[in-house]
Amino acid sequence: MTIKLPELPYAMNALKPYISEKTLSFHYGKHHATYVKNTNDLIAGTPFENKTLNEIILTAASDDIYATLFNNAAQCWNHEFFWNSLTNQAENKIIPEPLAQKLTEDFGSIDAFKAALKKAALARFGSGWAWLILDQDDNRLKIVTTGNADTPLTRQNQKPLLCIDVWEHAYYLDYQNVRGDFLSAVIDNLLNWKFAIDNLHN
Repeated sequence: MTIKLPELPYAMNALKPYISEKTLSFHYGKHHATYVKNTNDLIAGTPFENKTLNEIILTAASDDIYATLFNNAAQCWNHEFFWNSLTNQAENKIIPEPLAQKLTEDFGSIDAFKAALKKAALARFGSGWAWLILDQDDNRLKIVTTGNADTPLTRQNQKPLLCIDVWEHAYYLDYQNVRGDFLSAVIDNLLNWKFAIDNLHN
């Protein structure tokens, strides 16, 4: 089974002015594409080549001997999730009322949620990801961060709803080293709340 580079859910210039076409062309066309190529190279001729991407990640996460495969496969999954966490469609940027109520219940307010997401993403040292997840142990929405290629996919109690890539290549061409400006732009203007509520209900 060949792991495919998924099509972006929008045009390469659709997220301007918050994320430039140049950034997307490098981030998607170079970084994401390289993770896909590396994953396919690593699984060729092994028992992994007949597994789905999710199966590869979950199996590789269980043994450090597969660390290189896990890093590349998980980055394929994380990036696809990130692309879908963003939208240029105005209707998808509106938080559906049931989800707005849940965010208010679990964080105090929508503004408090946004501030907490930005704070957590800023605090992630080095490369990684910031996630809005449903903790299925207590049915509460929470913010978690993961380093490098780590992903909530490997945790049974965490259902990811949205994510933000905080690797430098996600924002450096547009914002240089000012991660906070990138986070504000994404949180205030690009989050795909339809994707979030679809994940919540699936």
